[in-house]
Amino acid sequence: MTHAPRRKLIGITKRGLAGLVVAPVLAAVFQLPTIHAEDDPFSQFPLVIHCKYNETYHAFYISRVSRDGVATYVASDRIAGTITLGGQAKAIGGAGGGSCVGKTLVELRASHQAYDLKP
Repeated sequence: MTHAPRRKLIGITKRGLAGLVVAPVLAAVFQLPTIHAEDDPFSQFPLVIHCKYNETYHAFYISRVSRDGVATYVASDRIAGTITLGGQAKAIGGAGGGSCVGKTLVELRASHQAYDLKP
């Protein structure tokens, strides 16, 4: 009878140690993504890009940034375009394009067509 409480204590201790070993492993395997300020993709792209299309000036607002770093901008009249940090602007859906097509972010900023929102 004196051994029963000791066995129970050993079993609890083993389970506790197993939990201490398994918990960090599970946390590493099923790690939830964490977003840091420097990982914010919206901070890398301008808030607004303005372009001339069909003799009209349009303001394209950033709508989304995909995992592969492609930013999508949309304007009224259901027109849109994409751009990457190192690539050129492309029109979506149409054969034509406006004054932004083919320009990089550096060129759009230099021509004052891209506006950043900075605090």
